[in-house]
Amino acid sequence: MSEPATLSVALQDETATAQLMADLALLIGPGDTITLTGDLGAGKTAAARSLIRYLAGDDGLEVPSPTFTLVQGYELPAFPVMHADLYRVEDEGELEEIGLSPLPDATLVLIEWPERAPSAMPEDRIDIALTHRPELGSTARAADITGYGKSAATIARLKSLREFLDASGYLDAGRRRMAGDASTRSYARLFRDDGIVILMNSPQRPDGAAIYNGKSYSAAVHLAENIKPFVAIDEGLRAQGISAPKIHHVDLDHGFLISEDFGSEGVVEGNPPRPIPERYEAATDVLAMLHGRSLPETLPLDGQTYTIPAFDTEALLIEIGLMPEWYLPDRNAPLSEAKRAEFFAMWRELLKKPLAAPKTWIIRDYHSPNLIWLADRTGIERVGVIDFQDTVLGPRSYDVVSLLQDARIDVPEALELTLLSRYIKARRTEDASFDPAGFAELYAIMSAQRNTRLLGTFARLNRRDGKPHYLRHQPRIWTYLQRSLAHPALEPLRDWYLANVPPPQS
Repeated sequence: MSEPATLSVALQDETATAQLMADLALLIGPGDTITLTGDLGAGKTAAARSLIRYLAGDDGLEVPSPTFTLVQGYELPAFPVMHADLYRVEDEGELEEIGLSPLPDATLVLIEWPERAPSAMPEDRIDIALTHRPELGSTARAADITGYGKSAATIARLKSLREFLDASGYLDAGRRRMAGDASTRSYARLFRDDGIVILMNSPQRPDGAAIYNGKSYSAAVHLAENIKPFVAIDEGLRAQGISAPKIHHVDLDHGFLISEDFGSEGVVEGNPPRPIPERYEAATDVLAMLHGRSLPETLPLDGQTYTIPAFDTEALLIEIGLMPEWYLPDRNAPLSEAKRAEFFAMWRELLKKPLAAPKTWIIRDYHSPNLIWLADRTGIERVGVIDFQDTVLGPRSYDVVSLLQDARIDVPEALELTLLSRYIKARRTEDASFDPAGFAELYAIMSAQRNTRLLGTFARLNRRDGKPHYLRHQPRIWTYLQRSLAHPALEPLRDWYLANVPPPQS
C-alpha cells in the first residue's frame, strides 16, 4: 500500500472551508469515502455541508446534521452522496442496519465520527481532521487532510491544485461546479471581482486497460491522456481565427488550466433541445473555412513540438469494434468469430476511400455540447469551440457528420441536407475541383463509422462507467445510422447490419 499523503490548510472562516471542499470535490467521485474527525463543534458538518452544496450546485440546499437520523442521502446531478454521523453508534454491527456495511457502490460517502467504528472504515479513504484555531478568530479552523491507500494520490493532487490556484491568484476566488463530460476531466467556474474564468482539471489518465495491442483504448484511438494536446490545439485554432478560449494560466505537468469563460449560451433552444438554424449555419461555415486551408501537422507547445496524431485504419477499426464488444451483447446478439471477421473485413475495405482523401484537423466532438454562441462577436468568431483535445488528422467529412448528426439532439433530416449543401457550396466557391458527389460518399461512410462507434460507446458508458443516461441517445444514433446506410456505396454494409444488428430499445 502506498504511503499516506497529507496536507494541512488554515481555514480563516466558513468561506475558506467551502473553497477547500470545492477543490476537493473537483478530484473525487462515486465510490470515494471521506471521514471527518474532530471535537464537537469543530466544523465537521459544516465541511460536509459545503461539499454537498457544491456538488449540488445549490448554496441554499438544506443539509441537516445526520446526528439523529444517522444517515442522510442526496441524489445529486453528478452522483449520489451519503452523509453519515456515527456519534450515537455503539456497536459496529449497527452499520449494516443503516446501510454502511458494506459501503454502497457508486456513491460518495461522508462519515462523521468514524472512530466509533474504526475497523469498518475502508483502507482507501480521505480523512479530514478539523481543529479550532481560536488565536486566528472565533470561526477559524485548521484542516489536516490525509489520503490513505489509493486516496493518497488524490491528496497529493489536491496539494498541487491549491498551489496552482495560489500561484495564479485564484486561491481566494469563489467556486461553482460545472457539469463534466464523459471523460475524466472536471471543471469549475472561478469568480473574482475582475470576472469569471474556468478551471480545468485534466489528470494524466488512460481510458481503460492496455488491451489493444498493449495500449489503452484512449492511446489506441488517439484520445488525449493529459492536458498538453488541449493547450497545443487551442493555440492552433486561435491562430486560424477560430474562437477557442484564451488560456490564462496552465500547469502542464499536473494538468491544471485556467481559461477564458465563454458563458453558456449554446447553439440549441427549447425542451427537448433543437438546433437554432442560424447558429448551425455559422458552425458549418467554421468547418468550411478550416477545411479550405492547408493546416500544419505539428504545433508549438511550451518550447517543444506537438505532433497531431493521424486517424489511422486501426484506430477507426478499434472505435467501431465497441459496437460488437458492448452494444451487441446488450441486445443479446453476440457475433460468432466468423461474423466478427466479416464485420471487420467489410469495414477495412470501406475505410480505404476516406483514409486516402486529403486530411485536415478533425476536432472530433464538434457538436452542440461543445459549441458556445458568442453573440458579441461577428462571422465565424461567433462560434466558441471548447472541446478539441482529441483532434487528429483525418477526412474532412468527419466533423461535418459530428455537427449535422448531433449525437445528443435531433437534427431533422431536412436541416441536415440544407447545412450539408451549404458546406458543399462554400467549399466549391473556394475550390473549383471540390467533388460534391465524392464528398457525399465520404460523408455517408464516416457517418456509419461514427454512429456505429457511438452505439458501442454509449453501451460502455452505461455498463462500465455507470452512466445509464447515455442510453437515451441510442435510438437517435440508430436513426442517423439508417440515413447513412441508405447511400448506394454502403449497400453491402446495410445488408449485413440488417441481418446482424438489432435496433436499440426505445
